[in-house]
Amino acid sequence: MAVPLLDLKAQHATIRDEVLAAILPIVDEQTFILGEPVERLERMVMALSQTKHAIGCANGSDALLLALRALNVEQGDVVVTTPFTFFATAGAVHNVGARPVFADIDPGTFNISPTAAAEVVARTPGVKAVIAVDLFGQMAALDELTARLPAGTSIIEDAAQSIGARRRQHGAWVRAGEAVSIGTFSFFPSKNLGGYGDGGMIVTQDDTIASRLRRLRTHGSVKTYYHEEVGYNSRLDSLQAAVLAAKLPHLESWSAARRLNAEFYSKAFADLDGVRVPVIEPQNESIYNQYTLRVDRRDALQQYLKEKGIGHAVYYPLPLHLQPCFAYLGYKEGDFPESEQAAREVISLPVYPELTASQRDEVVSTVRAFYGQ
Repeated sequence: MAVPLLDLKAQHATIRDEVLAAILPIVDEQTFILGEPVERLERMVMALSQTKHAIGCANGSDALLLALRALNVEQGDVVVTTPFTFFATAGAVHNVGARPVFADIDPGTFNISPTAAAEVVARTPGVKAVIAVDLFGQMAALDELTARLPAGTSIIEDAAQSIGARRRQHGAWVRAGEAVSIGTFSFFPSKNLGGYGDGGMIVTQDDTIASRLRRLRTHGSVKTYYHEEVGYNSRLDSLQAAVLAAKLPHLESWSAARRLNAEFYSKAFADLDGVRVPVIEPQNESIYNQYTLRVDRRDALQQYLKEKGIGHAVYYPLPLHLQPCFAYLGYKEGDFPESEQAAREVISLPVYPELTASQRDEVVSTVRAFYGQ
């Protein structure tokens, strides 16, 4: 039995009527940019993330770029982040003219190590901000990171993979995007909350930052044809907002289903030599944007899964400090051993909510067969 890594058609089939009903009025009205559909989604995301402001934008990469601009990160500044993440995290730093400087990851969670990040900040002049990524749906240790950084250090939470995730901090649950300077979300179709195209969102508790973000997403303009600064064309489409607003009420149940699938896998692989299941910190509730194993003989397993029709992916095969485009930063192999080892060992398996019991069994039996168990 073939099992896809992600089956968007299966999800769409369950909400087709809701989505079409949300889209049709916008098509009839012919109002496609910003407007009430976007404002409604922004209010919904504010409630979900427990933040004061939410600003829709064109995609998750732009969300990072706009966040950096809103914090006045510019040419000559330094931004510390992780080398084990999707390219956009460091790409946005480069694109505002700043210099990305990396700190290694925690080998259990794959998120940036608060200790390593604090050490890098302490020895690096010109640090303007830190970007912490919530990788694979688990929030970074933002409370520990904040405690170790100099007071007032701006933190951007790259929550592209963690919308709706939460972490217990100081006895209370904190949602992704809630307790940082700025949080950024992506609505790329493969995300837990994915659109039918590109889309992004930025959240903050700060009035001044929010005002600047709204200006930056519309060419630096508040009043049409009058521009206070040079901004970007990064507005969220009304159609995408309507789709996302129709899907958002289902997010909690979808994430719960992902956790059940992840729990099934972790129990099934617990005794399997050569396989290490995901480590979720006890204070975290992950949304499992990916279910990512560490495995021996990863490349051989990848080929075996391909032959058997089992969907899989490697997030990410080459850390950012070793990417050719970042050669100018002067890093070399061995500089971030935890990130490099993770890149050699990780593989992600199907975990989407609509995964059937027989599909899960097929994934488990195929992985176990590869390891001879």
